[in-house]
Amino acid sequence: MANKIRAAVVGVGHMGQYHVGMYADSSDVELVGVADSSKERAELIASKYGTQVFSDYKKLLDKVDVVTIAVPTSLHYEVAKPFLERGIHVLLEKPIAKSLEEATELFNIADEKGVHLQIGHVERFNGAVQEVKNVIKDPLVLEFRRMGPFTGRISDAGVVMDIMIHDIDIALNLIDSKVKGIKATGGSAFTDMEDYASCQLIFENGCLANFISSRVTQEKIRTLSLSQKDAYVFLDFNEQDIQIHRQASAEYFLSREELRYTQESLIERIFVHRGNPLKLEVQHFLDCAMRGVERHVSAEAELRSLKIALRVLDQISAAAA
Repeated sequence: MANKIRAAVVGVGHMGQYHVGMYADSSDVELVGVADSSKERAELIASKYGTQVFSDYKKLLDKVDVVTIAVPTSLHYEVAKPFLERGIHVLLEKPIAKSLEEATELFNIADEKGVHLQIGHVERFNGAVQEVKNVIKDPLVLEFRRMGPFTGRISDAGVVMDIMIHDIDIALNLIDSKVKGIKATGGSAFTDMEDYASCQLIFENGCLANFISSRVTQEKIRTLSLSQKDAYVFLDFNEQDIQIHRQASAEYFLSREELRYTQESLIERIFVHRGNPLKLEVQHFLDCAMRGVERHVSAEAELRSLKIALRVLDQISAAAA
């Protein structure tokens, strides 16, 4: 490529610093600079990757072709809007915005300006998630568990917008049916927002998707279990591993000491290409923005995930009132 893609990152906290690393490692990209509300943090990251610090992110508007925005959710709309209006392609960390109205407007601006707005649902690029789409057929029950210890990393979002939205997004892309009902509850432990939550989505085709999300659990768990008529599928997001159980049989038998239960099944392990999901996400963003590659997920689907997550939050808030 004769001219490198000029890129920057606004917000170099937990996720933003990884985006900086992805751009810095790309031979197609010139890392123009970083911006952050913490001058000390910005200088630390900039010195690590040999780039500049911009005290005001708006000074990047005339200097970049693409930008990753990884600021707190409450600032997504405010920060992303001027870049989109200037015709700059934006990779915006999830969730899109704090309201459906703000999110819709951002996509409308992107459409008007002919630029690519991509939301940072990095699990879409997990090799196991990509592969499981080829395995499932008419799922009946799904259970997502995304749990871990409290870190204080996110200060302006509860578990629904921070982590459950990943699984909602995956479920909506795996189940070819509309959501007809939602049941949700949650509670707080360390913050004034929901630190743990449970949700069930009921789909028009009869499929049930259950979600348990927690930042009060002393073990990091990221799994999906899925049942359909001919198979049980277990996916581990951390290990990028898929197991399929087929032709299960179960029986009870009585020994002299006790009644026992046994179960047998054929277990297949699916080969998964274990790439770096963030690297794949950033590469897809650059391909769509600068090379005209068709996006994986439509703007409508991006908004659908946020819409469901907001409805889950409404139910949790109503139950707590």
